[in-house]
Amino acid sequence: MITPSSLPGLPASSVFRAHDGTELACHTSGDGAPLICLPGGPMQDSAYLRGLDGLLPHRRLVRLDLRGTGRSAAPEDTASYRCDRLVDDVEALREHLGLETVDLLAHSAGANLAALYAARHPGRVGRLLLVTPSVFAVGIPITGDDRLETARLRAAEPWFAPAYAALEELVAGRATADTMQEIAPFWYGRWDDAARAHRAAEAGQKNHEAAAAYGAEGAFDPDATRKALAELAAPVLLLAGEADLAAPPSAVAAYADLFRGAELTVQPGAGHFPWLDDPARFATATAAFLS
Repeated sequence: MITPSSLPGLPASSVFRAHDGTELACHTSGDGAPLICLPGGPMQDSAYLRGLDGLLPHRRLVRLDLRGTGRSAAPEDTASYRCDRLVDDVEALREHLGLETVDLLAHSAGANLAALYAARHPGRVGRLLLVTPSVFAVGIPITGDDRLETARLRAAEPWFAPAYAALEELVAGRATADTMQEIAPFWYGRWDDAARAHRAAEAGQKNHEAAAAYGAEGAFDPDATRKALAELAAPVLLLAGEADLAAPPSAVAAYADLFRGAELTVQPGAGHFPWLDDPARFATATAAFLS
């Protein structure tokens, strides 16, 4: 078993077994106290979180490839892709690392998994950092008008008009096969070459079968989760992107209110991937909380 003091300081990968025998992979980088990083997607290879490397000084990042993604094996039982069942995989990782408690960073859909883990294992959570979090697990509504209002913050961008028209079609329920690509610029604070490359890489990183099962019936019980999170003693920070369509700041603020004394920060100009939009500002916003 790997202990906190023996976790490698350089980027490395290790394989461990989930409670059902599925082989799972995790990847470590940096030095310091471990910080488990849960990817979104849902069910996307954790490789897209590599941009966090070096931004969180004195923390050893441990990226988990959820089952069926990255280097983790696909399970025999595909129903185990359901979010509430993935909680056991996070617990298996804690056991693999030999940690009594874990600090968690969860991005986007990964926040659903982190919330369910914290609800089921509150005594195992040291610190909880939710970055542009999905709100399905806690049942916070986000309307189409909320997303359109947030999108209009980008009205001065040269790509805005066609992207906004596509978003209006999506909100109206008239999406086509091309709609998600047409609104892609909204996910980033800057729609530049780096953002385009990041977006293009997603095509080969997501397990669509697993994503379809992630939120299947029974995955979430918002009332029970909200009640459990209200009692969570661990420090919590929620970070929203000012221009994030997926998790508008108003929804993230409502999420923060579910906890006792949670911190909320809104990163100016950021979209859904704030560490890519402004790495220095992201590091500043999270460093004090994680130190």
